[in-house]
Amino acid sequence: MVPHLVTALSGPLADLEQRMLDATPAIERWFRLEWQEHTPPFYASVDLRNAGFKIAPVDTNLFPGGFNNLSPDVMPLAVQAAMAAIDKICPDARNLLLIPENHTRNRFYLQNVARLAAILRQTGLNVRLGSLNAEITEATPIELDGGQTFTIEPLKRIGSNGRRLGLTDFDPCAVLLNNDLSGGIPDVLRDLHEQYLLPPLHAGWAVRRKTHHFAAYDDVAKRFAKVLDIDPWMINPYFEQCSDVRFGDAASEDCLAGHVDSLLAKIRRKYKEYGIGETPYVIVKADAGTYGMGVMSVKDASEVRNMNRKARNKMSVVKEGLEVSEVIIQEGVHTFERVPVGEKAADGGAQDGIAGTIESGIAEPVVYMIDRYVVGGFYRVHTGRGIDDNLNAPGMQFVPLPFASSCNFPDPGQRPQAAPNRFYAYGVVARLALLAASVELERTDPAAETA
Repeated sequence: MVPHLVTALSGPLADLEQRMLDATPAIERWFRLEWQEHTPPFYASVDLRNAGFKIAPVDTNLFPGGFNNLSPDVMPLAVQAAMAAIDKICPDARNLLLIPENHTRNRFYLQNVARLAAILRQTGLNVRLGSLNAEITEATPIELDGGQTFTIEPLKRIGSNGRRLGLTDFDPCAVLLNNDLSGGIPDVLRDLHEQYLLPPLHAGWAVRRKTHHFAAYDDVAKRFAKVLDIDPWMINPYFEQCSDVRFGDAASEDCLAGHVDSLLAKIRRKYKEYGIGETPYVIVKADAGTYGMGVMSVKDASEVRNMNRKARNKMSVVKEGLEVSEVIIQEGVHTFERVPVGEKAADGGAQDGIAGTIESGIAEPVVYMIDRYVVGGFYRVHTGRGIDDNLNAPGMQFVPLPFASSCNFPDPGQRPQAAPNRFYAYGVVARLALLAASVELERTDPAAETA
């Protein structure tokens, strides 16, 4: 299933996809050589937007929370990828500690935790769950829909001088975070001895910045564009950063509006160059954080200057109640994809979801990777949002993508728009974002800075 593209701008996109199909051997060799130089994150998800004239990533999550939205058909591929990741990190690993987010009442997120734990257990690991939530003081059973349960336990420092992290009677080789550390880095995770912490602490939103990621992606996209002989802009959203933002302060908002004006002018020049008739827009969002909070779509700088109190309050605070002081202004990439009427939605998602039949809705693909491998994905769909809106919002729904067989095996004998080929293009761009995340983590590694 490929969603309908309700746009006349299919020519440039088909040309881009065709170039990828024609260059498949060169692309795969390029990635193979890159992975010899860089270590991929343990896992990641990438939100893509397909504008008809470009395909670009708009967000890369290093603590993906939607494994429950993947098709069951992709589980064997996910297990194989997880095995490859574990073999590289700790080949003789026996125990793995999984640390989820603190919110224990979100049934969709809990389904994600259960699916992730099941994948890891299939690699031959003993998997137990530990919580950073101070309210978890003893082994606590969590019941899921359908009667399935798992147990989450309080974390504790163990071993000589308390230099390792574990649970009662459980000493893991590796600790996998599915908690993005938006609220800061707790002391219990610091200074671990001879244990692998995945992802590293500086991958959490207490430290990480989206502008760092997209600066790395900019470099990756320029190098990859030479392989295809294309304009890097076809796969890369422009961006700018505005630091020391104070919503409600006129001078600060004027500064932000200036950045919006500058970026919109840059996008307009590209639209004119390629004869694109759509209205340019930018997305203003918190430079750190997730869950679709602190995000607004802007078509004119006056919208920043004229925000009402409700809009300012929405932009000024994100997950964990943290105040926004830095934002990224990112080129808005339209999505002209729609899920056909009658497709069945997945039962919820990491943050929100509605089971049942989806109406025709605006959609964007989300690609999931473990190690350097694409393992699956889904369409995030929103029937109440437009082609230039953020879809990561209450009311979103999810449709699994059949990536297991199609994303990794393009079919040169079919049209670029055919499912295997469209999904292959998505996988290529998602892997570029994954590579950018690797470069980003290398550049921001505190150990590297002090070496």
